[in-house]
This record gives sequence, C-alpha cells and structure tokens, in this order.
Amino acid sequence: MIEAQRLTRRYGDFLAVSDVSFAIDSGEIVGLLGHNGAGKTTIMKMLTGYLEPSAGAVQVDGVTVESDPLSVQSSLGYLPESLPLYPELSVVDYLEYAARLRGVDPAVAVRKAIAATELESKALEPISTLSRGFKQRVGVAQAILHEPKFLILDEPTNGLDPSQTQHMRQLIQRLAESATVILSTHIMQEVDAICGRAIILRGGELVLDERLADLQRSNTFVLRSTPDADIESLLQSLSVTTSVARKDSGNWQVEVSGELDPAAEAIAAAMVGGGHSLFELKLLKRDLETVFREVNEETQDAA
Repeated sequence: MIEAQRLTRRYGDFLAVSDVSFAIDSGEIVGLLGHNGAGKTTIMKMLTGYLEPSAGAVQVDGVTVESDPLSVQSSLGYLPESLPLYPELSVVDYLEYAARLRGVDPAVAVRKAIAATELESKALEPISTLSRGFKQRVGVAQAILHEPKFLILDEPTNGLDPSQTQHMRQLIQRLAESATVILSTHIMQEVDAICGRAIILRGGELVLDERLADLQRSNTFVLRSTPDADIESLLQSLSVTTSVARKDSGNWQVEVSGELDPAAEAIAAAMVGGGHSLFELKLLKRDLETVFREVNEETQDAA
C-alpha cells in the first residue's frame, strides 16, 4: 500500500500541494488527474522520495519514505515527465547502466524489460534516433528493471500520436498485472481507458477520490416526449422524483431517488396514464470529463 498522509509542499510563499491524503492498495490502477499546475508532479515526487514534503508523510508498505528512502525506492518504479535518457547511448547500453544503478543483474533485467516494452527491434539503436513513442517505452523499461511492486508514471502518453498512445495504454495494462500503478495525467481519456479509480486535484488540493464506476453512476433520466407536452407537474408529483427540468423542446431531465428500475417504471406509468407520448427514457451517462468539469465548477463556485 502507498499512503499519503496530509501531504503539503511549499516553494517559498507558493503552496503547491495542500493537506492531501489518500491510500492506494495493491493491484489498483489509479489516475491522478488535474489541470496543468494542479500539483500532480509535485505529489509524485514526494511519493518517490525525490522531494521532501513541507508537512505530512508518505508510507510505502508501512515504511516512511523519509526514514528509509532507499528501501522504499527499491520497491518503486518511476517514469518522470522529463525522460531520464542519455541520447548518445544505445537502448541496451542505457538500460544496462540503469540496471547497475539499481543493483540488479543487467543480463537478466535488461532482457526482461526490453521484452516487456517490445523494444527488441530498437535495442541496439542510439536513443537519439528513436521516435517519441519508443523513447517513452525506454523510459518505462528503466522504471521496471527491478520488477517494482509500485509503478508511478508521470504523463506517460505526453506527446504521443494516437497509435503510440494506444500502445502505451496496452503496455501499462500489462504492467499492472504485477504492479500497482499510479498514472498522472491531465488527459481524462487516459484515466477513462485504463484506470479503476480517479483522484482529482485542483490548485494543489484533493477535490475528489472515487472509483470510476461510482463517480460515473447517475440518478438522472433523459426523457423525450412531444414538443408541446407539459409534464413537469405530473412528474414532480411522483414520490421517486426529486427534480424535473426541461432541456429543450420535448426533452427533459428527471432526477430520481432510490432504486433506478422502479423509478423508471413509475415515470413511464405516469406518462402513459397521463396520456402523454413517451419516445425515450434512458439513464443519463456521466463520463469522466463531465465529472471533472462539475468538480472544478463546484470548487470555483465555492471560492
């Protein structure tokens, strides 16, 4: 488990991260989401021991990072946003060098890392000649040389084209079979595609921490009837209904409480019983982009 306990980080008078706490269990793929400057990279640096918190602490499997950073870092793999590559070295030479720094056998570790990241065709080429996508794979390869239990990836698809992005997503999903993954990004589609949980930051503060299945769950139905149907009072009278709003001609949003299936049945029965046409009744789907926008708007309104 990785546990952040009231993490705070200041740079002079600037508060980059403020009192952030969360815990990530083994086997999770967690997206750390936020606009540029939200504090994602600062938190990742504190999780890895690269940066000391101004207040608070990080524990990895019960060990505090500040008390024993080398022990903690031996179980962590880290891909920073700025790739730690030596362009004049070949892929193999660079990974062998990184393996020795990690204290693992280069002969075994490099072969496994190259196979895991599918770098066989580029193994002997200088890093400077590689595309952005292959350089990202080399960055991931150095992060997994020691087969870490925890993998922390900062903007792993940054600058990649759609094909390279898809390959990186598949690679992360394979790595997650044997490691807990924390993925930092400002791209919501990345979290939607591969994560089971989202932690959303804004202005250095944690504003949401939920499983994607839970935060995308909706209790609002979209209802379509005839343009002239006046059904607000009819639906408001139902015990299952909490609000009714006309969106445009013939289209309504109906928010309900309790179980969804009985609520849908009650709405449909009321429409038919009232002599109104019912062309469509479906649950409103909330994607991560919608949730992200709602969270940021709520935070701004509160400010």
